[in-house]
Amino acid sequence: MQTILITGGAGFIGSNFIPYFIENNKEIHVVNLDLLTYAGDVANLSEIDNHPRYTFVKGDICDRTLVESLFKEHNFIGVIHFAAESHVDNSIKNPDEFVRTNVFGTFNLLDVSKEYWMESPNVFKEGFEQARFLHISTDEVYGTLGETGLFTEKTPYAPNSPYSASKASSDFMVRSYFHTYGMNVVTTNCSNNYGPKQHDEKLIPTIIRKAISGEKIPIYGDGKNIRDWLYVLDHCKGIELVFNTGKTGETYNIGGKNERDNLYIVDAICSILDEIIPQKKSYKEQISFVKDRPGHDFRYAIDANKLETELGWKAHENFESGIKKTIQWYLEKYSYL
Repeated sequence: MQTILITGGAGFIGSNFIPYFIENNKEIHVVNLDLLTYAGDVANLSEIDNHPRYTFVKGDICDRTLVESLFKEHNFIGVIHFAAESHVDNSIKNPDEFVRTNVFGTFNLLDVSKEYWMESPNVFKEGFEQARFLHISTDEVYGTLGETGLFTEKTPYAPNSPYSASKASSDFMVRSYFHTYGMNVVTTNCSNNYGPKQHDEKLIPTIIRKAISGEKIPIYGDGKNIRDWLYVLDHCKGIELVFNTGKTGETYNIGGKNERDNLYIVDAICSILDEIIPQKKSYKEQISFVKDRPGHDFRYAIDANKLETELGWKAHENFESGIKKTIQWYLEKYSYL
């Protein structure tokens, strides 16, 4: 049986991806390496706790000795790299952690993979000819858009926060290992994800949590910042597709074609809550506008045409269907249903 390494699999996207991937790829064993910082929780993977093709290892991707020992023990034929510091507000306060994890951690994984899989540039060791490194990135590396246009794989990088700058750096590091060493790498850049298991600090869980607890629902600035929202399971399907069939050295954008501004998001969530668990006043009366964060990008929107036409991917959820599933999951989590 072949084994792959997944990093950061106890986080939001990783913990949705691993159960899906294990179910879909019955010939592969998954080793999940996660440091379990505030954003990672093993409870996110409780449904596969005792699965025979799943192994959890608590550890740091920056620890080269640990990563090397895992390669030797498990003979990985693939890496799917989710692990990252990802909260923009936190990157403004503590940028050093983002550089360490996102830049050095990615380099560490790449370099260990190269040493284990390759004899020399463009020459793979026997048995590792198909060994692949998939790097999960973000649309934030492209900067911000005006009222029109879409990010494509050819959009120049223009990161505007320490978080997006650290992810851009990691993307370039991955690119360099393809062009310099001929390593089998692919990169995905996704739009804003939402769905089950997302950390409470993020926008949609915050709106739901604050609403049902009777608190003010904080919205940055005028609430008109626009994001392209991608349901997490649709993202997981895209990642699997790229890992299995993507072209070496290529980048694939994954987006939901669901542009919504923050005012629409909070209004939609409050309207659904008004129907499911009504109170005397609408939850919309709890909406409160707060000072905008520094460097807040106005609009992101992904053109996923390359992934759709070349690999046959398609998003199954639109925002209106996905947000209902998401709210249901969080209400159960917060014991409201």
